[in-house]
Amino acid sequence: MKIPDIVPGAKVLAFGHYQPANVVTNDDLAKTMDTNDEWIQSRVGIKERRIASPAETVEDMATIAGGKALAASGLTPDDIDLVIVASCTMETQIPNASAVVAHRLGITAPGAFDINAACAGFCYALGTASAAVRGGSAKHVLVIGAEKLSQWVDWTDRSTAVIFADGAGAAVVGPAETPGIGPVVWGSAGDKADAIYIKNRNESLHQEGQTVFRWATTALHPVALEACRRAGVDPSELAAFVPHQANLRIVESIARKLGADKAVIARDIVHAGNTSAASIPLALSRMLERGEVQSGGLALVLGFGAGLTYAGQVIEIP
Repeated sequence: MKIPDIVPGAKVLAFGHYQPANVVTNDDLAKTMDTNDEWIQSRVGIKERRIASPAETVEDMATIAGGKALAASGLTPDDIDLVIVASCTMETQIPNASAVVAHRLGITAPGAFDINAACAGFCYALGTASAAVRGGSAKHVLVIGAEKLSQWVDWTDRSTAVIFADGAGAAVVGPAETPGIGPVVWGSAGDKADAIYIKNRNESLHQEGQTVFRWATTALHPVALEACRRAGVDPSELAAFVPHQANLRIVESIARKLGADKAVIARDIVHAGNTSAASIPLALSRMLERGEVQSGGLALVLGFGAGLTYAGQVIEIP
């Protein structure tokens, strides 16, 4: 047996994103439930969010975001040999989103699978893509986080309806002479699985907000620090910190404990809401688009959510 040469590293080549056109403000929500702009902003930091149309699917949003990332990478569909979609909001489990999205983008016969690690899904998928490239199983991987949370939310329940939103973000991963994606630090806390769940297809998403808030603000900054340590990076060297956009108070709490004084902190939740597995690539893509971060800098990404699951790694910004 001849073992192929192992690629020394993998890196993100490009990002892309998509948001639905429909903007829903806090004032819009106040018309249909007992809430207001001040109440929402003081608790979760959100001013507005994007909500998909009834006809718009997870696959639709994933395809657009993936197509933008592919175009930005300079590659063609023929260059992609693995597609991974991270999502926890597929309407049906079969067929998987990744095979559908790959076909729509003209990617022929790639490996294709979905990952459900909820809000940590993109980081799980990115770690898996990096390992596939470095191990020789794939040369270029399209990684997408896409969610349509609006179809799983009770729009009369202000504890969840004000938080969640729809969208997609994508990244293309390829080989590198020096690693551009650090080791993933991942794990789970299954003893807290009942903090966020959907009981069955006829039920809406349920979240124990205080339980999740306490866990996220106490348990996750050591994970962030460990991701830096494994990458050989001091937090002071980070150009950006892009955690899952769960709640602005959670984002700012973890950022303070991390001590990344020079890093731009992603606060995309203010205008995008919580888009679960889509939130990290969506935020990073928008930060690049606005010129808030520069190519070549180091970003720490940190996903966390239902399961409970968590994962993070340091990446070089493409």
